[in-house]
Amino acid sequence: MTRTAHRPTPEELAAAQDTTIPDVAAPGLRVLFCGINPGLWSGATGRHFARPGNRFWPALHRSGFTPRLLGPDEQQELLALGLGITNVVARTTAKAAELTPEEYRVGGAELVARVERLRPRALAVLGIGAYRTAFGRPKAAVGPQQHVIGATQVWVLPNPSGLNAHYTLDGIAAEFRTLREAVAD
Repeated sequence: MTRTAHRPTPEELAAAQDTTIPDVAAPGLRVLFCGINPGLWSGATGRHFARPGNRFWPALHRSGFTPRLLGPDEQQELLALGLGITNVVARTTAKAAELTPEEYRVGGAELVARVERLRPRALAVLGIGAYRTAFGRPKAAVGPQQHVIGATQVWVLPNPSGLNAHYTLDGIAAEFRTLREAVAD
């Protein structure tokens, strides 16, 4: 496993504000994971869930989605496992709190179009608040949703950010595992 030691400088982080990074996606995935929006660390490195302390990669491994712990620098390896990554809102910010409700709604509509085009088996939105706002479903809870997009089942999973104190890594991995078992071949 190759680990990049590059830590973005404060200048690189500042320059990453309001940029975008490409999705890791392809048609027919088992699961398309959907973050809220990329943080500055992701914008500076071009890698999803790149900030140290983000629990996405460990939760993915602990849940059994990946055979070993991958890092953000190995994000393209997800495609061979039938997994991908996108975001509700494409622009990078220091905090998701910088996003407006309108950005969430527009991002939700764009996400629907992306899912209709890519047709993953499941869409996993990582953050209940983002899902509630983007899709106008204020009472949504973690887990599978009644809401489907075409033939794609929609799930809401905990936000893996280190700032999410409501869930431990083990708790996040358990929710990811429930999804993995539901989409198993």
